[in-house]
Amino acid sequence: MESAFDGAAAGIDHLKEQDRSSFFHPFTAIKDQRAGSPIVMARANGCSITDVDGRTYLDGAAGLWCVNVGYGREEISSAIAAQSRELPYFHSFNGISNAPSIALSERLLRLAPAGMKRVFYGSSGSDANDTAVKMLWSYNICRGKPEKRKIISRAYAYHGVSVASGSLSGVPMVHQHFGLPLDFARHVSRPDVYRDAPARQCRSEVEYSALLAREIEDMILAEGPDTVAGFIAEPVMGTGGVLPPPEGYFQAIRAVLDRYDVRLVADEVITGFGRLGAWFGSQLYGMQPDLILTAKGLTSGYLPLSAVLVGDKIWSVFEEASADGRVFAHGFTYSGHPTCAAAAMANLDILEREGLVDRVAEIAPVFVRLFRDTLSGLQLVGDIRSAGLMLGVELVADQASKAAFSPALKVAGRVSLAARRRGSLVRALPNSDTIALSPPFIVSEAELAALAVGLGEAINEVAAELRAEGHL
Repeated sequence: MESAFDGAAAGIDHLKEQDRSSFFHPFTAIKDQRAGSPIVMARANGCSITDVDGRTYLDGAAGLWCVNVGYGREEISSAIAAQSRELPYFHSFNGISNAPSIALSERLLRLAPAGMKRVFYGSSGSDANDTAVKMLWSYNICRGKPEKRKIISRAYAYHGVSVASGSLSGVPMVHQHFGLPLDFARHVSRPDVYRDAPARQCRSEVEYSALLAREIEDMILAEGPDTVAGFIAEPVMGTGGVLPPPEGYFQAIRAVLDRYDVRLVADEVITGFGRLGAWFGSQLYGMQPDLILTAKGLTSGYLPLSAVLVGDKIWSVFEEASADGRVFAHGFTYSGHPTCAAAAMANLDILEREGLVDRVAEIAPVFVRLFRDTLSGLQLVGDIRSAGLMLGVELVADQASKAAFSPALKVAGRVSLAARRRGSLVRALPNSDTIALSPPFIVSEAELAALAVGLGEAINEVAAELRAEGHL
């Protein structure tokens, strides 16, 4: 006779087989999915998430940099349920609106850096980046400068995976096998104080910032200033390696952009809404952007929503050009989705009521200290860098020379899997052996310590494997 346990186990096995036979996973090797056993998440609360097999993990990555207020927030779920009963959906085309989106727009402009005038909605960071591209193009067409279309991004930056946003991304795997980037996108060096600054013999971060600003200026001059529309940057690079900007970086770049009539786009999909201990990273680093792109932390991932905040320079041109009755012919079925906006309002209520943005600033020094104390002496650890509740651990084959491992060894991926076996969820970033952490804002010091211990044990496990394989 089959026991209840056997029946449950059979159901879980069937679920996993259905996953292998029907679900096309993003950023997943099909070969690995067919051969492996998927982790099927079932429930979550606070900073922990549990799979269908009953294993519970500490989420050191907040999903994909996004579950800022933690899991299980009844206020957000209740707001979603209430709005879905009253007005679950209607479009915002042709001047039609809804109360949650109106309230959210006013609130975002109040929280944003000075000079933001309007809010445009989508569903993801990728579509926010696409919207920014089209806004820059339309802005210059309205000004009688239709050739001003090129946008400069940075190597290894991540701005999304749609055709336009994937072109802005500087991640090779996002380009390979898709015929990207399109010809409007250009890329300059990323700010890498650990590797690139010493290689260029820079004596200070300010000197390094000046060098990187000159590189952008040289590209603008080489391409022709009358063809360059914008420069896009995350305040702190996320997927590109958790790279905070060197001292004076955005000030030096802003001077160059202003000289050549180039607009600055701040991609705050990760950093917006408190991740760095300020509402926006562009405030923290004095960026003065013309467009601000947000998504993940806007709803803490409870529903998909993105928002593009439009600055005065761009909005005033659109407003003047509209005198002839032209339409801004861009938007999405779910732009200004009322239920998603209600989720965002509830999420912002939590952030403000519980002072979570200030808490990030307060706990950030504890966060980095715990990881430095636990990891700094380990053989594979080359660099530990952080900003707010973002932290990157770069793994190297040799600390003195900073020699990197062969990508074929997938060292960061192996460490991530070893950490997961210990109940700690961390992210292995592409194109560099860097482990990223970005826990929810409600994470406790004890949970941070547990994440650090789990990651340290995982690094030691993989180091032992690499020694046994002859790679160390």
